Amino acid sequence: MFPTSYKEILQRLNTIDPLKYGATRNFIDGAVTYLSPYISRGVISTKFVLTEVLRRGYRPEQIEKFIQELAWRDYWQQIWIAKGDAINHDLKQPQKPVTNNALSKAIIDGQTGIKAIDKAIAHFYHTGYLHNHVRMYIASLACNAAQSHWKLPAQWMYYHLLDGDWASNALSWQWVAGTNSNKKYIANQDNINKYCHTKQQGTFLDVSYSTLQEMPVPKVLDDLVKPELKTPLPEAVPIQVDISQPTCIYNFYNLDPLWKKDTKANRILLLEPSHFKQYPISKMSVDFMLSLTKNIAHMQVYVGEFQELVDRYKLKDIHYKEHPLNTHYQGTQEPRDWMFTVKGYYPSFFSYWKKCKKEMLTIRTEP
Repeated sequence: MFPTSYKEILQRLNTIDPLKYGATRNFIDGAVTYLSPYISRGVISTKFVLTEVLRRGYRPEQIEKFIQELAWRDYWQQIWIAKGDAINHDLKQPQKPVTNNALSKAIIDGQTGIKAIDKAIAHFYHTGYLHNHVRMYIASLACNAAQSHWKLPAQWMYYHLLDGDWASNALSWQWVAGTNSNKKYIANQDNINKYCHTKQQGTFLDVSYSTLQEMPVPKVLDDLVKPELKTPLPEAVPIQVDISQPTCIYNFYNLDPLWKKDTKANRILLLEPSHFKQYPISKMSVDFMLSLTKNIAHMQVYVGEFQELVDRYKLKDIHYKEHPLNTHYQGTQEPRDWMFTVKGYYPSFFSYWKKCKKEMLTIRTEP
């Protein structure tokens, strides 16, 4: 479902239909791009995607919805940059009501009784992918129906997602739970039937929205568990370093094959155990990440902490891309590519988008 060669990734990018995307993206079989794993891993950027689409002749105002959805990813990242570790906690106001810090076993097992959701969860474990609408449905079940605090359920989902981006994931869960928004997101069975093309009736969600908001925890969601989330990192092995050359540090969020590709350098994928203890990922995600490194010539993998790497190999001329999880790196920090120049914290996406849209309308592409 997700090829890892750079050539195939570009082919996928060149076949997306941004107009059809805008019209159908909310449906489970809509014309989504399936580019999110490559954006999250830093193989391509939102700016790169936009540039390539505009080169095909689309006008910015013609594909505004497509651009707006790309902008959500940058928006979440801007909040992470501005707020740092605060995104790991209720950001704007406490989640209420909360009765547990676990996750319903029925959700983990895909046995909620909501056919579209259960089918999507089974598919999720095989592919590492969930449609965005289904992510919201699951988050609503966990936080608003089962009254679980959002953090552990969000970690469970992030663990299995090939497109795991902690800012996008955590802040979206908080948006659903009402800790990063003015109200909770709740979906009933009619909504799920509409966007998942099902006709299911008689479920605990087959009621009005007013009833859902007052409903006690459904019996099927009562059984709670705390999933064990551990990252199966590859075995630590020695690497070869030429200290006369600069060193480019790659990581889980930067696997850009074009980054400094014409510079002769040591290229090291740094996998820090401390990072993956705080933000664990599955074997599927580890394997996906390692497969993407094959697009980068002479890449070596170092399992250990940044300072250990520097001390062990006497690294001097170090280069890395900016990211909220890289603040302890030392060396030359280089910026990431953003679609727009709009930076900083905005309390709502639409206050952020308002400024981005002004800039969007000034974009001109090469003939």
